[in-house]
Parts: sequence; structure tokens; C-alpha cells
Amino acid sequence: MCLPSAPRRIITRMQRILTVLVLVASISGAARAQNVAPGQVAPIQLPTVIVTAQKEPADVQTLPVSVTAVGRETLAGAGVTILRDAGIYAPNVQFTDFTARKLSNPRFRGIGSSPANPAITTYFDGVPQLHSNTSSLDLLDVEQVEFVRGPQSALFGRNTLAGVINVASARPSLTDWTYSLAAPLSNFESRHLGASVSGPLAAGRVGVSGTIAYGRRDGFTRNVVTGNDVDSRSAFAGKGQLLWAPSNVWETRLIVTGERARDGDYALNDLGAIRRNPFEVARDFEGHTDRDLVATTVLVRRADSRLTVSSTTGFVNWKTVDETDLDYTALPLLRRQNTEDSFQFTQEVRVASAANAPYRLLEAVPLRWQGGVFLFTQNYDQDAVNTFSPFVLSPLVPFAVSQHAPRAALDDAGIGLYGQATATFVDTLDVTFGARFDRENKEASLNSFFAPPIAPGRLVEPEESFSNVSPQAAVALRLQPDRMVYAAVTRGFKAGGFNPASPAGFEAYGEEHTWNVEGGVKTQWLGGRLTANAAVFRIDWDDLQLNLPDPLVPAQFFIANVGRAVSQGAEFEVNARVQPGIELFSAVGFTDATFKARSVSSGVVVAGNEIPNTPDYTATFGGVVSSAVRGDTTLYGRAEVTFYGAFQYDDLNRAGQDAYSLANFRAGVRSRNVFGEAWVRNAFDTRYVPVAFAYDPRLAPSGFIGEPGAPRTFGISVGVGF
Repeated sequence: MCLPSAPRRIITRMQRILTVLVLVASISGAARAQNVAPGQVAPIQLPTVIVTAQKEPADVQTLPVSVTAVGRETLAGAGVTILRDAGIYAPNVQFTDFTARKLSNPRFRGIGSSPANPAITTYFDGVPQLHSNTSSLDLLDVEQVEFVRGPQSALFGRNTLAGVINVASARPSLTDWTYSLAAPLSNFESRHLGASVSGPLAAGRVGVSGTIAYGRRDGFTRNVVTGNDVDSRSAFAGKGQLLWAPSNVWETRLIVTGERARDGDYALNDLGAIRRNPFEVARDFEGHTDRDLVATTVLVRRADSRLTVSSTTGFVNWKTVDETDLDYTALPLLRRQNTEDSFQFTQEVRVASAANAPYRLLEAVPLRWQGGVFLFTQNYDQDAVNTFSPFVLSPLVPFAVSQHAPRAALDDAGIGLYGQATATFVDTLDVTFGARFDRENKEASLNSFFAPPIAPGRLVEPEESFSNVSPQAAVALRLQPDRMVYAAVTRGFKAGGFNPASPAGFEAYGEEHTWNVEGGVKTQWLGGRLTANAAVFRIDWDDLQLNLPDPLVPAQFFIANVGRAVSQGAEFEVNARVQPGIELFSAVGFTDATFKARSVSSGVVVAGNEIPNTPDYTATFGGVVSSAVRGDTTLYGRAEVTFYGAFQYDDLNRAGQDAYSLANFRAGVRSRNVFGEAWVRNAFDTRYVPVAFAYDPRLAPSGFIGEPGAPRTFGISVGVGF
């Protein structure tokens, strides 16, 4: 049988990856056989992974929910610095990232949405990012990232109907001082420097930590008009923490995070041109994208023998400014300046049963429970100015025109009340029920006008409230201590709202709801050396919110409800520690997400079409090997390949991306205080276009503009730590 060219290329690349893994594993095994003393047996069990997917710390293998945890060791070993790169280790997870670091939209199992109203909320140390513009930050001093898939509205509330991303910072040390310095260098004149310190101010009671990072690189894309690169990056970021533990039951953490990013312009171009010459554009104007952010988090926790009480307070203040050549051609036709700024405040107070002292319904039926209240406010302002050159709007307008589309102010405030309880019967059967009530009020002032006033403006000042109850039920049965089957039914909720800019009649959009049915197994084998988990799911949702391009304003989007849809699929995760120093991992997901009958988008029936930006499958395979060669010196290597299935760019399914794969390799040497390594990402220099959207065919002949995926990058990293 003759395979099509695309699958054949994927299989060929996978064979290369597996060949490298087998070769390195063989070398490592031989070296280790020489270094392990006769009769010595090293532990080879996989470590227990503790997550907060359901707010309280728990072993991931005991929870009736699909969770992938990416720990500090993996983040450091793979050189992961942003969430998108960590997402490859979770099945059915896809990020649509633009060159502007503020535009990062995750998608789980086919569900995603607008940055202003996300379907997947990212939490940094328990603080939700209510706008996606702050969800993609450099991962500084991070202990773990969790990708929790499926609706989490019963515990986390609004805007988590597809899932949650939990990012947890490493705790300051209360015992020893540690220091580290690292400097990765790579092609495209990439330079980075990171430094961190952690240690006790008062042993066992007060600890502090600080991390700073500076990075810059040239752009991947060249402007053929000027010869300059357009999509460069530069940023300075930092994080500081103070941990106070006055007793064994009390602790308080203060976390302050900041970023100042000064990046180049978007690398957007006509889709056809990208596929012919992927890293070339023609611009008469080269813009920039800036982001400034300061976030403060206060965590207080008291855990005694009866109760756990916790408080999470968050302040997030951010501003972005971007300018771009809006026609994306060498002609002086359109420019856009867009300023957004926002301040959010969140407060959550939660009470839970003590980990080792659950309430007893009956003598043989322990009950673990938790409940809480969540409050938030968000104030968001935007002023987007589109400047049209003379005669562009009309042959009768021989002067430049500025269109404020939009000048908008959106205020949002809400409250959530939630509770969950899990009863355990005969030590093997867990039955969980939970629910959350959410209510929020939204106000908006939406103003669009021309300067000079060549046409009437539009001012809309709507207000609306949204309420919802999200239930959850799950059953988990432990067939053996290390093997569990589970089933869950959950309701997802995403609030409605107002578009800062939209065509007339689409200023508001309604709520979105889902029902998710999921079943799965979680198992451990070979004495803890291997974990194998699997899940199947089906999601039915009503009034699907879709992010659509405004046909009247280039590169401007609005949210609209388009009808009903269904997503179904399966996920598999296998991790194994073959022998000391050799680990293999894999994550495979399949998704079939389509619009149902009577779904209409922009006046067009889309029933039966694929939901955009949803790959048919995602799959990551890889391995890590390490071997002690002399004293405290270790050689190590890492290889991984990620496969993405084909997907469509828009709801009308007019254009899409074929299946492709990306491979990463890393190898180095580490001693007690020093390390050095070499690495390469997208090793085979795959050409692909991960993000594109419909555009005026007079400016983009293909009817779409997009951005190419990053080319092959390679470099070295050196560092010290003590």
C-alpha cells in the first residue's frame, strides 16, 4: 500500500527520532552497567505527582479528571519557557500563538474562544487571568504546570468550560540558600540571561526568592522593502517571593511578578505568499507590540487537624500597545494603533476538610469536602485607531481619515459560590458531587467614530447580568490500589458579554453551555515503573461562542453565538522508567469536533463543518536518558517529536493546515555546580502555518492572512548553580 506523502514524511521523521532514542538509550545503559556497583539496585519507580486540579493537593492517579502535570524537572530539561511549549506533553491541547506574546489562545478538545472571554482560564498561583492577554508569560521559577481538560465550572466557575491551566511557582526555601545563573545563546542573535536566588531569612520561618530574566532575539521574518526583520523580541521579567511560616499550621506567601516586553511587528502575510516564501513580507511601515504587566498575589493558608482554610488575593495590572501596517502590503494604505489596559482584582476564600481527618457520614464512610466564595472585578479599556490614507475609503475622500473602532470601556464584577464532597464506600468506591453558582454584571461603553467625521458614529452603552449553576458528578472505582476506573458528568458555563468592536447588531453575545461526559482508566504497572492512562469523552454544547473576523474592519474580531456543536474523542498517556536513567513518555489525543444542524455563522449555515483550529490528533513521543560518567558528572540527552493532525482555519472550512510534525533534541553534561548543553528545536525545519484567518481578498489574494511557524532554532546553554 502506498501512503500519501504527508503521512509518509511523518513516519520517516518518527523513525529518525526512535533511532536516536534507541541509540542513546543503549549507550546510557552500557555506561550505567559500568558505573553501578555489583549488587547495587537503584530505585526506578516513577515519582508520585501531586496536583491541585480540584483545588486541594492530591495524587493525579486518584482523581476522576483528565490532568497532565509538567513538573520542574521536565520544564528545565526541555528548555520550556512558555506555556505553548509545555502544552505538547498534554493530549488534545493546541495553542494558537501569534508573534505578539500577548496573543496566545489555548484550545482543549476543540474548545477555545476570544482572548476577552476565554474558554480555558490560566491560573498563576491560584489567581485567574480574566483576559488572555496576560496568560502567556515567561515561566519564571515555576514548580509545575497542570493542563486540566474538560469543564471545571463546578469548582472554578465562569470561563473554564474547556478546562484550566494551573501554573504553580516554586516555594522559597526555608532551609538552605541556593543560587543559579544561566545564559542560553542561539541563532537569530538570540541572547538570554536568567538568575535566581532562594533561601531563609529566618531558618524554618521566613524565606525569600527572586528571579530575573532578560532575553532578546532578531526576527525570523525579513521585510523585503527595507531589509529589516519585523518580528523581533525583547523583554525583561522578574518575580519575587516572601514566605512566612510562623507555625506548623500557618503560612503566608507574597508573590510579585512583572514584565516589560518590547517586541517587533506581527509577521502576518497573505497565506499563499507564506507558503511560497514563509519568512518574507513587504511593508511600508514596521510596527511594534509592547506589553507591561505587574501582578501581586497574597496566599494565606491554615491547615490544622480538622480544617484547611485558605485565602487567595490577586491584583493584575497590564497595558499593551501595538502598531502595525494593517494592509500588510508595501502600499501606504492602512495603519492601526491599538492600546489596551486593564486592572483586575480577585479574592477567593476556601474551607476544606483536613487531608487526614475527613468527616464521617458513617463509621466506614469518610467524606472529604470543600467550599468557597470567589469575588472579582475587572475594568478594561481599549482605543483602536485605524488610519486610512487618502482615497482609500472612497475616491471622494482625498485626505487621511482616522477611525476609532473601538474606543471602549468594559466593567465586569461577579461572585461565585461553590462546594464539593467525595464519599468513599468500602475503601474502593469514591462518589463525588459538586456545584457552583455564578453571577456577574457587565457594563460597557462602546464608541466608534471617524476623525474628521465623514460618517455618523455609533455609541452603545449596554448592561446585562448573567447567572448560572454548574453541577458535577463523578464515580471512581479502585479495582486495585494502583488501578482505577472512573466516569464523570459535568456542566460547563461561559458568560455572555459585549464586543469592544463589532458589526452593527453584534454588540452583545449570549452565554455558552456544555455537557461533558467522560470515562477513563488510570493505572500503574511493573511496581510503579509505568503509568498508563486513557480517557474517552463527548462534549455537547449550545450557543457556541466563536471568534469571527469583522468583514468591515481588517484584522478586527468579534464574538458571536453560532449554534450547537459536538466534540468527541480519546486520549492516552504512557510514561515509563525503563531503568535508572532512562525514561520514555507519550501523549496521544484524537478529537472530532463539528458544528451541529442549524448552526449559522455570519449568515452562512456551517452544520457539518469542522470547528476551526482543532487538529484531528495530537501526539508526542519522546525519551530522556542520563548516565553518571565520573563522580558527580552526568551526561544526558532528550529527544521528542510532536505530531499535529490537519485542521481548518475558519468555520466555513475554506482553508486549513495539513498534518505536520516538529522534533526537538537536547544533550549536555552536568556536574554539581555547572552545566552545559546543546539543543535544537524544529530540528527538520518543518514549514507550517499554525494560525491564519479570513481577510479582504483585495489585500490578500488567497483570502487569508497568517503567520508561519518558527523555523529551526539551535544553540547552547551554560549555567552555574550552588
